[in-house]
Amino acid sequence: MMNTNSTSDQLTFGMIGLGTMGRNLLLNMADHGFSVAGYDKNPAQSELLEKAWANDAGESKTVVKGFTDISAFVGSLKSPRAIMMLVPAGPIVDSVVAELLPLLDKGDIIIDGGNSHFTDTMRRDKALEAEGYHFFGMGISGGEEGARRGPSMMPGGDKTAYEFVKPVLNAVAAKVNGDPCVTYIGPGAAGHFVKMVHNGIEYAVMQLIAETYEVLRKGLKMDNAAIGQVFTDWNAGRLQSFLLEVTSDIFKYHEPGETQLLLDSIKDEARAKGTGKWTSQVAMDLVTPIPAIDSAVSMRDLSKYKAWRVQAAGMYGDEIAPLAVDKDAFLASLEQAFFFSMITTYAQGMHLLASASEQYSYDLNLAEITKIWRGGCIIRAAFLETMLSAYQADSSLKHLLLAPAVQAIIQETVPGIRTVVGTAVAAGIAVPTYATSVSYFDAFRSANMPSNLIQAQRDYFGAHTFELIGKEGVFHAQWQGKEATNP
Repeated sequence: MMNTNSTSDQLTFGMIGLGTMGRNLLLNMADHGFSVAGYDKNPAQSELLEKAWANDAGESKTVVKGFTDISAFVGSLKSPRAIMMLVPAGPIVDSVVAELLPLLDKGDIIIDGGNSHFTDTMRRDKALEAEGYHFFGMGISGGEEGARRGPSMMPGGDKTAYEFVKPVLNAVAAKVNGDPCVTYIGPGAAGHFVKMVHNGIEYAVMQLIAETYEVLRKGLKMDNAAIGQVFTDWNAGRLQSFLLEVTSDIFKYHEPGETQLLLDSIKDEARAKGTGKWTSQVAMDLVTPIPAIDSAVSMRDLSKYKAWRVQAAGMYGDEIAPLAVDKDAFLASLEQAFFFSMITTYAQGMHLLASASEQYSYDLNLAEITKIWRGGCIIRAAFLETMLSAYQADSSLKHLLLAPAVQAIIQETVPGIRTVVGTAVAAGIAVPTYATSVSYFDAFRSANMPSNLIQAQRDYFGAHTFELIGKEGVFHAQWQGKEATNP
């Protein structure tokens, strides 16, 4: 696909849904010389698109047009048409597709750029292919600023369609060392699956930051300025990441005319759009443990039971005595604990991607996925360079914790996580994601888990059988005094 600076009505790319993300992505495309069209039923959104481009265009001859009539919108696009939807996941996507199809020609391209559940994407991919249309699902990360200046994008599905729009995607993606943060992920719903897991990792890292905040304010009794400085300092070092960067900014923000941080006025009830829950659900289906993500999802859920939590605080108390620790030494341990837990979170997410790749025949390239997460996306972090080196050094790496470079960091930081979890739990400070991170690691490094006892229990009450060390076959025992038998 060639860039176009023509004022022709035949535009290069179309967007349905002109909220902040859709509008900013179109403006990003226009910045790179692609003439584009946007459609939204709300006239105000179409007007906002054109006004924004009028302010940004300068001397550019690139065309940006907003539409409120879907037929006119489709008619403005070059053939084969490339149309992206950025609308809420679920039935709305199907409604938009149904509205579009009578206006399209065979061979046109539909892209779902929202956070659709991967099973919906699988269904749509098969149905649209059967009707002669090209379709793919694409995860987009980076928020409104990323959409405008360069997101990370995870397209998967119809590779022919991807190759057709690849020049546009490469142009607008974030760049790291000149490399665009976009790559073909794999067939079917691979793109949306990878974005779902990305979001699950995001949940867990956000929860770790929240638990750090809890330890700093309740355990060390630090004020907001001092807490913000901790996050600022961490972000200047090996923990550098987008999520720490935004957290540092949050601890500086006051509404105009206010002296209190806005943070202190926000209710402690976290919301979610479902991608974290989906990640946990599919991980259980794939028999792949991701306890850090599970814990983060559970804590968001628990936060919503505010009235019960207030009642429980009255019954059991929620006062925390200052931690009896050397503050500087404990902060050093906390930095280690965060790094350790962040690594185990990424490791669990990548394990889930490897499991899905095998189960769904996605043929995922974990090095390439890591590579495109280094810029533009919400979970970008300095540690991803270490991850990338690990996967490039061993393309068959089964688990990130088995990489020698990661092993060195884990061994250096594990004393910190043990100190922090032990101290916090003894004081009554909730650190569930920190705690599950170290427990996951300790189980992962156990050559012998206590699961043999579970198998014995299952066989005792349900005759579920078991396997024996050094013997082939499955066995069942008459647990009340008789020997095991091979059923």
